[in-house]
Amino acid sequence: MKIPKLTGTLSNKIKTQIKINDITIGRDFLVIAGPCSVESEEQILSAAKAVKAAGANMLRGGAYKPRSSPYSFQGLGRYGLEYLKKAGQAVDLPIITEVIDTRDVYLVSEYADVLQIGARNMQNFSLLVEVGKTKKPVLLKRGLYATIEEWLNCAEYILKEGNPNVILCERGIRTIETYTRNTLDLSAVAAVKRMTHLPVIVDPSHATGRVELIGDMSLSSIMAGCDGLEIEVHPCPGKALSDAEQQLDPEQFKKLMRRINLTRELRNLLEDNEICPE
Repeated sequence: MKIPKLTGTLSNKIKTQIKINDITIGRDFLVIAGPCSVESEEQILSAAKAVKAAGANMLRGGAYKPRSSPYSFQGLGRYGLEYLKKAGQAVDLPIITEVIDTRDVYLVSEYADVLQIGARNMQNFSLLVEVGKTKKPVLLKRGLYATIEEWLNCAEYILKEGNPNVILCERGIRTIETYTRNTLDLSAVAAVKRMTHLPVIVDPSHATGRVELIGDMSLSSIMAGCDGLEIEVHPCPGKALSDAEQQLDPEQFKKLMRRINLTRELRNLLEDNEICPE
């Protein structure tokens, strides 16, 4: 496997750190939380308050939604961006949202602190070039059928445009398994952490598609060495307009955050060699 020159581990072994407001991604553990889609001003504000109170440090929400069916909810567009920005400001959280079209890159950049490239657009090379030109931090999700090498080469497109602020996100890949929405490849997290200087986070919501698995996969991701998590949280998942089956409610997220913090402490102890596993 050939690792791209800009994406590969730097000769001085320094890992990339990306500062956004009070968060330094790559040093501080990143917890992105919020609903799959921005559905209304009230909904995203309610979600923002809940995830902030539980300990998340970045707010997510989709304003433009690439859906498998053209008849599914496609997002609120610019109104969604405005509601998301307003909610983030109300609770003092930076925001991340997906951009799906080259024509929308600069509009979305006016609102978002981080631009997200979804799995379906991982190899949309024109889009990668455009977000690279913005110099905005970019979260690049692994494609549904992408190898690690293909994933890293897509990150290279962004870096090549002079944008060093790339975050990699493992969100599960398609396999023959049908019980989960995708198959979470935690070996890729551990491997890519050794191959590259870029931060690597995990999206257990899309990886599993099942609320009851999100917690266990979040904790497993931490032990695999991830730099953060992206978790879908909705004020009332049963009424969600998209992906209701993979969104936690505020109380579930609050409980998960306690487990996340404990698991991070354990990982830190192991890394510091203060305790040794049998």
